[in-house]
Amino acid sequence: MNASESMRAADTERYDRSAGLVEILDRVLDKGLVVAGDIKVSLAEVELLTIGIRLLICSLDKAEELGLDWWKFDRRLSPGRRLRSAESDQLRKEVRALELQVTSLTRQALRAGVKLRPSRARRPAHKRTAQGVSHGN
Repeated sequence: MNASESMRAADTERYDRSAGLVEILDRVLDKGLVVAGDIKVSLAEVELLTIGIRLLICSLDKAEELGLDWWKFDRRLSPGRRLRSAESDQLRKEVRALELQVTSLTRQALRAGVKLRPSRARRPAHKRTAQGVSHGN
């Protein structure tokens, strides 16, 4: 066997190994792999420390299928959430300011003797009759 044949054989073997690794990785990500274990540290039969280890390896699609989506809510892993959170906080502040303005204007109107009618948003959607049957407004 000459040098070029030897190199081709080594390349083929390397290719077969990497193809096998790709197949294994694809299967693990598709099906999932769970590694679980506990580490206990004891001294004179007195348990001092217990560490539970749970490792799940799978694709994000598989994790979502299993109901695992914690990374969507982790600020370190979802930097876009921080921006949305800041926008949400700003909107909450604006809503609170508007609520305070409405309260202030309502009090001023009541002091001035203006008769206010109930807001449509606060009216019940339906009234109950004595028989317990609902009728719309």
